[in-house]
Amino acid sequence: MTEHTEKLNKLAQLVDLLGTAPTLETMPRRALSDKGIAGPTAAHVIEEVHTPYNFAYMTFTTGTTAFQNIVGVTYEEIEGRVAASHKALSLAGVQKGARALATYAPLVTVYTQKSLLEYGLSWSFLKRSSRDALLLALCRDKPDVIIGESSFLRVALSDAVNLGFADMLPRNCIVLCSGTALDLDLLPVAARFGWQVHDLYGCQEFGWLTLDGIPLREDITLVPSPRGEQYRELVVGGLPTADSFLVSGSGHLCNREGTILTYRRERTQPEYEVFIRATPYSDAALLERTARSLLRIKGRVVKVRPDLTLNAPATVLELAPGVSKNGAPEPVAVIEGPEKTRLFDTFVTSVIHFKETGKTDPTWVKKK
Repeated sequence: MTEHTEKLNKLAQLVDLLGTAPTLETMPRRALSDKGIAGPTAAHVIEEVHTPYNFAYMTFTTGTTAFQNIVGVTYEEIEGRVAASHKALSLAGVQKGARALATYAPLVTVYTQKSLLEYGLSWSFLKRSSRDALLLALCRDKPDVIIGESSFLRVALSDAVNLGFADMLPRNCIVLCSGTALDLDLLPVAARFGWQVHDLYGCQEFGWLTLDGIPLREDITLVPSPRGEQYRELVVGGLPTADSFLVSGSGHLCNREGTILTYRRERTQPEYEVFIRATPYSDAALLERTARSLLRIKGRVVKVRPDLTLNAPATVLELAPGVSKNGAPEPVAVIEGPEKTRLFDTFVTSVIHFKETGKTDPTWVKKK
């Protein structure tokens, strides 16, 4: 054995026996089943990725109006998502221990698996993402709760009638329509089977926000929208959703107590940008990092005002159009914390926790 060979063997032993960095085999893994979304879709491929450890999980926007974009979900925001999901399930009359059928697996990531487990729900998926597979699951499994896109459900019910399966369908199901704007033609079709239809609005970026026009979070604000005087932009925790809705005192079709007509959605144009005017923190760099993070993981433009007030009693955010006629957008709304900026403040906390517990990789060291 040469001297070089002996040195290499000793180095190999050190790498194998004393190494603290993980090998590929020992890296933590998060599969579809770990996120509660191990169901088929025709819109995805299954790809392994290196997910940042500071994310609770990664998901994607639905892609109804554009490309599906990556969304990062932090651990710190899970509590708010769980509370909103539980409120939605409770308002819809879903019983603990109910059996749910999800027609589109990624919708579970808007709830988070944790919220469904804590509520006591069990859920399953279609064998294939098709109407035939939906009819098979409905007739065989007879779920108590159905989670899915309303037009897909409406056409499937029409198929059931035309194909002679109507008598085999379950009765009195609770239907949580989500993913796209509620198809109002589903209501009379579902009523034939005693199904109770609910309009569940939200997004992958922020979780569920309203049920039948009733807010599910305390930090939801309605602000003026450029779509017109009758419309209001829905803002959660100081962050705009880029969705505008009619607000009606006569109530939502699924529940007259709800006033936000989420089935009458319009995209807000121009979209609002967020400007941080004041913060209870003393470090402006912390807000800069938060702003950049939100832009990247939630697709929202957040900027720090040059005259940022530090050590303020609470966070203050301004919403302004991304473009304006005079080139200097004026704020259309001011959101003051702590209650109404709770989601934004949660992201600031995420950045703080990341800084305090940052995991470094010796093979990728950034030097100033």
